[in-house]
Amino acid sequence: MWDEQFEAIVRKHLPFLGGDEELAGGASLRDLGLDSLGTVELLSALENEYELRFVDDALTLETFATPDRLWSTLSELRGASA
Repeated sequence: MWDEQFEAIVRKHLPFLGGDEELAGGASLRDLGLDSLGTVELLSALENEYELRFVDDALTLETFATPDRLWSTLSELRGASA
């Protein structure tokens, strides 16, 4: 599972997810309101928080499809930069 900071950042970009609703790992971020501008803002927020850069190969629709996929990609990038 992901850390609390990741969830807090992702939640800020999901207008259709209620504050008391669980963020399920397989939930569609698009269905929860993540649009193209939100994706760019989310990307920037994650890069700043975790002090890394998403490589071009990670900048796909699949990466931003679900919280699980996004966390998996972020974890891989964190491991590569360590």
